[in-house]
Amino acid sequence: MVELAQAQPGFLGMESVRDTDGLGITLSYWTDEAAVAAWGAHPEHRQAQRLGQAHWYRWHDTRVMRLLSTRSGPGVTPGGSRPGPG
Repeated sequence: MVELAQAQPGFLGMESVRDTDGLGITLSYWTDEAAVAAWGAHPEHRQAQRLGQAHWYRWHDTRVMRLLSTRSGPGVTPGGSRPGPG
């Protein structure tokens, strides 16, 4: 899904972190709400969501919000990715 998301108009970046038990969070960044909606409606993404709900995830939570600012130190995130846009 990462490669597919990266190819979508409006994609800005992604961060993902998991603990040793597999609990994690993935954040994706998009230019605007239209890009978020288009990604949410993409047929391959919808199929992956259905498979995830049926087979891999006990629960999931999707939140759409505006990023107003970020503050971060040097280096990379705990998950090994570069901080997202801000």
